This record gives sequence, structure tokens and C-alpha cells, in this order.
Amino acid sequence: MWIEIVLIGTGLSMDAFAVAVCKGLAMKKPDKVQALIIGLYFGVFQALMPVLGWLLGTQFRVYIESVDHWVAFALLAFIGGKMIVEAVRDKPSDIPEGSSVIKHKEMLVLAVATSIDALAVGISFAALGTPIFPSAQIIGLITFCLSILGVYIGHRFGNRYEKKAEIAGGLILIGIGVKVLIEHLM
Repeated sequence: MWIEIVLIGTGLSMDAFAVAVCKGLAMKKPDKVQALIIGLYFGVFQALMPVLGWLLGTQFRVYIESVDHWVAFALLAFIGGKMIVEAVRDKPSDIPEGSSVIKHKEMLVLAVATSIDALAVGISFAALGTPIFPSAQIIGLITFCLSILGVYIGHRFGNRYEKKAEIAGGLILIGIGVKVLIEHLM
């Protein structure tokens, strides 16, 4: 189960990683404090959202217990598919060229936007009876670390890996959704 949580955390963190890469692209020189702040924004929100989703999901668990595996599969497949579609589509960068100063309102919006998927995963966790607090901590820590790494990769390598990271994250989430479905159908 914990390997699955690590994989889910890695998959969920890919949106935040991609945005952190963009932030790194905009930095003339990578700043450790700014990288840490970016990691904290994404990591904290990525940890909080599954808890909120889990709290919502536990309220409806009685109603969905007989189809929980289908709910988990549908949510993970939808989130993963959305990540892949967004990675393949040409989209303008969310980060204005040359803006290396962290704007907290912008970071708040980006952190919420990249963690909405984690809310749905939290609902899946509730449906499957997954322990939420250790799971949320793992997801938050992975996102924190990968976001900091993303800032440095963005600064160093540019746009080369952004789409590949989002596609990989989407494929991981879809794969886990299929695994959950197969386990509960057999």
C-alpha cells in the first residue's frame, strides 16, 4: 500500500513540479529561499487537499462502499487523463517572462490549482479506507521535494522536461486506478 501512496504522491506532484520548473525558468539565478517557499506552498497544499477530500468522502462512504473501486478508478483515470491532455496541448506559460520574485497571491492560486486533483484522490482514499494522515504527509513531502528540484531543473534545463513530467504523472495515476479496479474485481 505504501508504494502505491508514494506513486500517487509522485503522480500528483507532477503539476506542481511542472509549475516549479516554470518558476525556475524565470529565475536569473536559483535562490534557495525562493525554492524553499515554492516547495512549501505546493507541498502544504498537496498535503491538505487529500485530507479535505477524505473528510468529504467519509461522509458519503456508506453510499458508495459497493462501488468504491469504480469511484477510485474513475477519479484516478480522470485526473491522470486530464494531466496527459493538458501536457499534450499547447498552452501558454503561467509564469510571466523574467518574473523571479515570488508573488504570494500568485503562489496561492498556483498551489490551489495544482492540488485540486489531490482533493479527488482524498475522496478515493476515503472510499478505499486508506489511512489519510500518513498518506497526506507522504504526498506533501514528495511534492515539497520535487517542487524544489523543479525550480533548479527549470533554471538549468528549461522547457525540455515539463511535458514529459506531466505525462508521466498522468500515466502513474491511471495505472494505479487500473490496479485498484483489478484488485477489487478479482
